[in-house]
Amino acid sequence: MYVLLVASAFNSLTQRVHAELRDHGHRVAVELALPGAPLGDAVRAHHPDLVIAPMLRTAIPEEIWADRTCLVVHPGPVGDRGPSSLDRAIQDGEPRWGVTVLQANAEMDAGDVWASVECPVPPVGKSDLYRGEIADAALEAVLLAVERFASGTYTPQPQAAGRARPLLRQEERRIDWERDGTADVLRALRAADSQPGVQDELLGGEWFLHGGHREERLRGCPGELLATRTGAVCRATADGAVWIPELRARRLPGGPVAAKLPATLALADRLPPLPEVPAPPDSGPHRRTWSDIGYHEDGQAGFLSFSFPGGAMSTAHCRRLLDAYRTACTRPTTVLVLGGGRDFFSNGIHLGVIEAADDPAEESWANINAINDLVEAVLTTTDRLVVSALGGNAAAGGAMLALAADEVWCRSGVVLNPHYRLMGLHGSEYWTYTLPRRVGPSLAERLTAEALPLSAAAAHGLGLVDRTLPCPPGEFTAETERLAVRLAGLPATASRIAGKKAARERDEALRPLAAHREAELALMRRTFFDPDAPYHALRRAFVRKERPAATPPHLRGPG
Repeated sequence: MYVLLVASAFNSLTQRVHAELRDHGHRVAVELALPGAPLGDAVRAHHPDLVIAPMLRTAIPEEIWADRTCLVVHPGPVGDRGPSSLDRAIQDGEPRWGVTVLQANAEMDAGDVWASVECPVPPVGKSDLYRGEIADAALEAVLLAVERFASGTYTPQPQAAGRARPLLRQEERRIDWERDGTADVLRALRAADSQPGVQDELLGGEWFLHGGHREERLRGCPGELLATRTGAVCRATADGAVWIPELRARRLPGGPVAAKLPATLALADRLPPLPEVPAPPDSGPHRRTWSDIGYHEDGQAGFLSFSFPGGAMSTAHCRRLLDAYRTACTRPTTVLVLGGGRDFFSNGIHLGVIEAADDPAEESWANINAINDLVEAVLTTTDRLVVSALGGNAAAGGAMLALAADEVWCRSGVVLNPHYRLMGLHGSEYWTYTLPRRVGPSLAERLTAEALPLSAAAAHGLGLVDRTLPCPPGEFTAETERLAVRLAGLPATASRIAGKKAARERDEALRPLAAHREAELALMRRTFFDPDAPYHALRRAFVRKERPAATPPHLRGPG
């Protein structure tokens, strides 16, 4: 069929629906619901067989749903209604939730039900849950609803009753640091992650708090800042403490939306002298304190995990991860797994930190060189097999970081965006070497030019990915570890490692890695230091969450 996706933004769920519907043989196009853009005219111009709204903040106009079937994806079980469904589920401590695909009508979220799928609610942030369990349930429900619609014989079921709940406002999210225990604070923080954050007062300023992790040892007066760790601040609760990785300054009247930044960077000179408390060196999957980088071993397999908010990797993130990688390479392991967490693998350089810098061009240059250093270290590792394990999405330089490894493993729900051009960049991270090496030069050119998302299955079919793991988000780490330990013990692994050095030398003789880097960075530097280059306006719009004036052309054509 020809399916039109109507969405407020081409977000992670919309991308996944787009990619997986294409995998199932449908032609898919996108129209963004934008102020001043007549949505009815756009839909009529497409004349689709079916309209699906994976993420829509406004109601579908009657002129559209009265004319054709429109299916709305609601992140809640049957009967749940309202704009803060997932936020309330987390804040209320619901153990299970769900996704409903319903037919648009005159009342929001009250239409007939085409499909509904339940899912667990693990103790993670809203954005992690949305890209994980909720996205899995949504895709199952969407594919079932599309199959039922295509059959022409299914009758959707009316909702017997419903519970409409209003927008969850900041008054309900507010944390009482004097009285609220760690469990309550974490629920509030997780329910607001990554938007809108929890509004709070701290060190004489007004901020939105983003992210939250339990601290098991540090204690202090409720509300007091206790320590820092790699950019995060630790704040005491009524019965413990939490780590808060990011802050966002409150928007001034008439001003732009501020960027989410590492907490210590956002607070800057306001921050009093606090101890930097590093995480314990043994920081495996069962660690009792938070750390954004961890390492542990199981037999001959080493596991270097990392998790940065939003998948963005600043200069500091890249340098710390490179230090950890080099340390991991001193260990007597046969296989080294990079990643392995349940959410984002990496989305490349940190546009928020760049935008907030005194000189964004210089910070862009520092950031791209820092991530290139990391990718180079992976590419030149010849004494063990390196596996990139993607439990969550990857894009731009983060996707190219993954491709630097010997093998790429993806959870089946992952979405890949192996391109740069939507940010006005040529790209670096040695992609001119790693991408053609995997898929050939012509397909590499097509992927970077089309700039469309790929499902894990499609990426596997193209040769970008070596293995897909069909498991829930919460099981990906354990499944990765099982497979890596098995890989380390295979007799063939030793022979593969023995051949790595020779293969690297052959490639180096054909064209040195330094030549790839020099050519890529020459184009990147020209862009970074040209104040009129589109990159600067595109970066600013991305960080400030400015909506485009129209649907980008590459999304409007059916793919």
